[in-house]
Amino acid sequence: MKAHRIETTLSEDGTLVLENLPFQSGETVEIIILESQTHSAKVKPYPLLSKQVYRYDDPFEPAVPLEDWEVLQ
Repeated sequence: MKAHRIETTLSEDGTLVLENLPFQSGETVEIIILESQTHSAKVKPYPLLSKQVYRYDDPFEPAVPLEDWEVLQ
């Protein structure tokens, strides 16, 4: 099964018109409609961007002190 992507806009009355499809007359097709994420106001362009800055003085330092490791005892 091949997928073909076409972006279009609904008319005011909710009608959707698809033109110039790469199929023959009488062919059976399956249509799935997805909301476009590029035009949604809910999507931030940089979702991981925050105003809080994280600073690591020693990024290779163990997260737990060595004396707290049960394996080493």
